[in-house]
Amino acid sequence: MDIRRVTRFEAVEAAGHLFDAPPVREAAERFLADEGHHLLIAYVDGVPAGMATGVEMTHPDKGTEMFLYELGVDDRFRRRGIGRALVAALARLARERGCHGHWTATGQDDEPARATYESAGGAPETGQVVYTWEFDQP
Repeated sequence: MDIRRVTRFEAVEAAGHLFDAPPVREAAERFLADEGHHLLIAYVDGVPAGMATGVEMTHPDKGTEMFLYELGVDDRFRRRGIGRALVAALARLARERGCHGHWTATGQDDEPARATYESAGGAPETGQVVYTWEFDQP
């Protein structure tokens, strides 16, 4: 397995099956152009097998931390440690970039995600609730 930080849309497009929906060129290029946004793709024998996106977030009283925005592994490559390796690679990148921590959120009933995050050294926080706001598209 080879994990690479992706900086070109063509690599995103070639790994499009790993995302929830087909990548949109304008959005992907905007993501890739921001130095605080990171896309890692795991390749197995040259085939995109998994991906993780991370976003650096800075707050005046907390410093900078890495948000693991999304993790995806192709069904054909699951249960081989690819998700764990991607989470660990993003954590290494976060440390290299001076982040004081790394975090994510997932569904309480998403056992595969929770197992992956815990196997990569993450610990669930108790008593947290995630709120979302949905906006109409312009």
